[in-house]
Amino acid sequence: MPGATNLCQFASVTNPIPNPPAHPVIHATGLRLTLGQGDAQVEVLRGIDLTVGAGESLALLGPSGSGKSSLLSVMAGLERASAGSLIVAGADFTAMDEDGLAAARRGRIGVVLQAFHLLPTMTATENVATPLELAGMPDALPRARAELEAVGLGHRLTHYPAQLSGGEQQRVAIARALVARPTLLFADEPTGNLDAVTGAAVADLLFERAAGAGATLIVVTHDEALAARCGRVVRLADGCIAADSAAA
Repeated sequence: MPGATNLCQFASVTNPIPNPPAHPVIHATGLRLTLGQGDAQVEVLRGIDLTVGAGESLALLGPSGSGKSSLLSVMAGLERASAGSLIVAGADFTAMDEDGLAAARRGRIGVVLQAFHLLPTMTATENVATPLELAGMPDALPRARAELEAVGLGHRLTHYPAQLSGGEQQRVAIARALVARPTLLFADEPTGNLDAVTGAAVADLLFERAAGAGATLIVVTHDEALAARCGRVVRLADGCIAADSAAA
């Protein structure tokens, strides 16, 4: 949509937006996402401007339908933006086709989702080794075993997802997301399918492992307590950024 008005510039920003980071790993300008066809079209993102610095931890908060998961999907290269500019870890995501995005994600981006998304016919080790094998790394299996041991699952290496608890499956997902030492780690409601105690333990692990890997962490959550653990909180409303500030 060349020349389209950035509707987000009219959103009510209740907190001052932080100064742009000196070393941005994500730089989005006028980012839009429109889904559906014809009369069923919905503008999910309406002109997002967002810069994220290397090593930051950032929470995306907002009500259902505010666009936070869609924004994460676009920044992670899982969804194509309809318009705008998006530079992620030095790669121009808005200029790439699907194959280009897949190649750009490899080694740069790790993703943890609420529903785990483990391959049911593979063991924990095989699930974690998959991104390394796709990248052609010959030491995929030993690296996967080491990553599983690091998340406390050294005793579950040969277990299949159906043999693991929800918390254990999410630990496998975290190990898989971080085994290639990505620049960026995205987590969409990572504790949403877990009870409070298990969710707290998984959150601890997520922050610990992301920090250990030196990854920038972006978390979508409805949990204010989880968001407060991040250094920065971005609140979305109706496809726009409504507030952007340091966590309280």
